[in-house]
Order: sequence, then C-alpha cells, then structure tokens
Amino acid sequence: MLLTSTNGHTVKAVPPPNPTDSLNRLMAAMRDAVVIDEQKLVMMLAALLAKGHVLLEDVPGIGKTLVAKALARTIHAQFKRIQCTPDLLPGDITGGAIYNQREQKFEFVPGPIFGNIVLVDEINRASPRTQSSLLESMAEGQVTSDGFTHPLPQPFFIIATQNPIEMAGTFPLPEAQLDRFLVMMNLGYPDYEDEVGILEREEHADPLEKMQAVVNLDEISALQGAARAVDVVRPLKEYIVQLAVATRTHPDVVVGVSPRGGSALQRCVQSLALIRGRTFATPDDIKAAAPYVMAHRLLTRDHRPETAREVIAQLLTEIRVPVE
Repeated sequence: MLLTSTNGHTVKAVPPPNPTDSLNRLMAAMRDAVVIDEQKLVMMLAALLAKGHVLLEDVPGIGKTLVAKALARTIHAQFKRIQCTPDLLPGDITGGAIYNQREQKFEFVPGPIFGNIVLVDEINRASPRTQSSLLESMAEGQVTSDGFTHPLPQPFFIIATQNPIEMAGTFPLPEAQLDRFLVMMNLGYPDYEDEVGILEREEHADPLEKMQAVVNLDEISALQGAARAVDVVRPLKEYIVQLAVATRTHPDVVVGVSPRGGSALQRCVQSLALIRGRTFATPDDIKAAAPYVMAHRLLTRDHRPETAREVIAQLLTEIRVPVE
C-alpha cells in the first residue's frame, strides 16, 4: 500500500507486526536460552504486554536473573540491574542532580531505573523508604527528582526478585508495593531432564552469549497496543468482579482484592488471549491468570502465601463460569 506524506512524497506503508509471529519468535528464543515452565513464561510475557511488572519469589540459583537477562537480549532492550541492600538510598535508584562545573549548573543524571527491562534483585533487602521510591516508576512510568519529572524509557518492565529464606535483615514488601506487581510467581526447580539439559547448555559456553534479538522495542509497543484492543465481553467482566468480591468476604481473608486488582486481572487476561492467538478473551484465560494476579493481593488471617493460593483455587471452582 502506498501513502502520501505531508511533504508530498509517496512512501510505502509498513504493515504492523503479526502478533502471533512476533510472539512465537520471542517464546522460541527464550526456550532456547533458559529452562522455564511454559505457563510461567507465558505469564511473564503477558505481564510485559499488559504494561505490568513481575515479582519472582524463589530460592537462589533457580535462574531468576538469567530469565531477566535473556528477555532483555531477546527484544534488544536496555537492561539494568539494581542489587538491593539495606543501605541502598532512593537516589541510588532514581538518579539525581549533579553539579556541572563547566556549564555551572545542575544536571540530572539518570539512575539504573532508566532502562527497558530492570532487574530489582532481592527487593525485600531494601529499606521501606527505598522500596517506596519504586512506586512512582512502577505506577506512572516516571521519576520525580528535585521537583522535576523525568519520563522512563518505554517499554518499561520491572522484574523484581525476593528470597523466601534467609529473612534476617529483610523488609517485607508492604501491601501497596505488592499491589503494583501485576504478576507474582515462583519458577520452581526444573524436572530431572531439564536440569540435565541445563548442564549440557552450559558445558562449553554461556547460553546468553549466543542469544540474538528476534523482536525490537517497536514491536513490543505494538503488541502492547494489540493486547489492550482484545475484547472482554460483559459476562467476563462480571466474572472478574465476582471473583474479586468473593475474596473480600472469604472467612480466611482479612483484605481481599481491590478494584485495581480486578483491572489488573482484565489487562493480564487481554494479553493472555493475544498470546494464545485470539482477539477476544475467554473464561479459560481468567482461570489461568487469576492465581498469578490475585493471590499476592490477598491478606489472609494466617499470613501464609499457600492459603491465598488455596482461596483463589477454591473460588475458581465455586463461582459459576459464564457460558460462551
């Protein structure tokens, strides 16, 4: 197709990327580099397409950092890493003004939060003050320093990790911070064959060294727009709200899923439908996404993550599923 530009020249229109083709290439490249459960890889990509963020809770050595680096290389994104420690300050993350003697003025020097994919390692080792400095960037895609607002690069995707063991010297994430993560999950140990495969991949070289970008940032932005265009019919919206309301009245729950949690589930469902090759969502998309999106938003009476997951699983079996 030919288009006429504003200066009178005729140019060839570039067709938008095929969502299925781009996503297939992205997932194939990730599977070649890292060993990760298929469903959890899909949920991580769904969070990326929904413009959300992911919290990985698992023991050391599972491959959390490797997954983040592999994703950044696959989409040719700017990768940044923040290693959290108790003495880390908010300015160490966001950056700040530095005096330029040559120009005789203060200039803003961006911190490591200014990346496309940012790994926030062991986030629960940072102090609450430093953790709160991430809220604005996660919610609004910007940083405010010395009264000035600085937009973050787009796409912007945080993968945060926390270690469920060795809790000495850690600061549990507050509910407001947890609510900013679209998806929370653990990668888990690989099965026997996959673990042997890890040793084979790493025998002579780092698997990341062979990775090449298979999609670019413009394609990711286009996929994010395509995900937001996925249709969610009213009965599915009602199903999401019924799940959220049921968490607030469950006897094992002190604080249930907020309206923002319901909106987060809808965005994740839209992305999941796109990954599955559809332009409309289904009840199965909601059932697949709900445990990853809703469980960490519950505050249960015994404060056990297992209880939260059990509550969501119970509600998914009890609440009537809309008929297509």
